Amino acid sequence: MPRQAKPKRTTGLKKAKKRLDKLPLDGAAQPLFQSLLWRVDRLERQVRTLSELVRDHAEDADRLVRVVGEDHEVLRRELLEEHRELVRLRKQTRQRRSKIGLAR
Repeated sequence: MPRQAKPKRTTGLKKAKKRLDKLPLDGAAQPLFQSLLWRVDRLERQVRTLSELVRDHAEDADRLVRVVGEDHEVLRRELLEEHRELVRLRKQTRQRRSKIGLAR
């Protein structure tokens, strides 16, 4: 199932930069706040990427569970068919032995 492209969400970084421009900061504090804003933006991107990875992993796990369940059902049917065949063979063998008078 192809993933649909989601519109990019705006982060609080733009709003924070506008507020930062309005603040009366001295020259030493400005680079510190810029660095802080960059780190916050980077963390938001990492969280978004991590969320996508977690969602992909959950989808993969769901698919895997479905495949294993289907394989389990196929194996169960095959084993049941083998068992029924063995029961038929035993029944036929018993009938043949009873016809010729052999006891088990």
